[in-house]
Amino acid sequence: MIRRSTRTLTLVAATFTLGLTACADDGSQDTGSTEETAGSGSDGATSTEAAGGTDGDGTVTLYSGRNEDLVQPVLDQFTSETGIEVEVRYAGTAEMAAQLLEEGDNSPAEAFLAQDAGALGAVGDLLQPLPQETLDLVSDTYESADGTWVGLTGRSRVLVYNKDAVAESELPDSVAELTGEEWQGRVGLAPTNASFQSFVTAMRVLEGDDVARQWLADMAANDPEIRERNGVIVADVDAGAIDTGLVNHYYLYELADERGVAPEELSAALHFFPSGDTGALVNISGIGLVGEQADGDAQALVDYLLSEAGQTYFVENTYEYPMIEGIEPPAGLPALDELETPDIDLNDLEDLQTTIEMITEAGLL
Repeated sequence: MIRRSTRTLTLVAATFTLGLTACADDGSQDTGSTEETAGSGSDGATSTEAAGGTDGDGTVTLYSGRNEDLVQPVLDQFTSETGIEVEVRYAGTAEMAAQLLEEGDNSPAEAFLAQDAGALGAVGDLLQPLPQETLDLVSDTYESADGTWVGLTGRSRVLVYNKDAVAESELPDSVAELTGEEWQGRVGLAPTNASFQSFVTAMRVLEGDDVARQWLADMAANDPEIRERNGVIVADVDAGAIDTGLVNHYYLYELADERGVAPEELSAALHFFPSGDTGALVNISGIGLVGEQADGDAQALVDYLLSEAGQTYFVENTYEYPMIEGIEPPAGLPALDELETPDIDLNDLEDLQTTIEMITEAGLL
């Protein structure tokens, strides 16, 4: 029996009314002034400078699929340091992607901030290539093959577990093991969440649709605990209501912050799947420039978010992995290049619609 909240069903319906073809979800001024105040990349240069820049109108229209509580402070920082105002439309990443697809070339958006690579890929035809100086700041692994979007932060999939309920020796080497009888009724899932859907898409890419479909069916038959959000799963694991859950790494840090304790003081802990297992997928939150740019203001925003100031904000406030060199990850996390991640091209994660259909067929949505 799958246990879930009634709100989950509402979210599922909302997801499908978006009319997406490829994604679903959970939750700038003249160049001269930008060079001086918008921060710089790790090498001290900005792409706005490299691109030549233009006299801007001092405003950027941003469609954000990231939560206002998480990103508004860093956008305020940007405005404070550059004088460039950011007019933000907040909604789920899927909803923002759907709106961009509907608006097409008439969209007022100048930039799209998304919480996963799949959503950025879904609107890739509307995005403009970023300057090479921007792309050079980030590993090729975490940007689009055609240069139309770039990762801002890294987010690793993990198994969160209750240390009193699961011994380290019991922890699985693969998500495939979670369909076994020993994990029956012990695993929390958030199927409406974009990060779970991207993970399933990665399984389809790496192992094929048949394997992914069977894993979903087996998980559904193994009495998973369905939750609306990753954060709820982590809280329930910490409280002992669930033994384990598939989530992104930073939710544990958020819970520790809320409780005013160090992450290691919680009853919940993180398990990073080894050996390139699909469960160790590292996805990104990222940004792309929408449509023809009238000036360099939106590029200045991209520059700032990839600057030392922008990246430090994310590390210290959202506990995600930085994308540029020279910025350390949150304390206690293994370095990004030490994670045994699956060999996958994030550009291949754009077909979320099929993934949603498969999750639904399995009875998890």
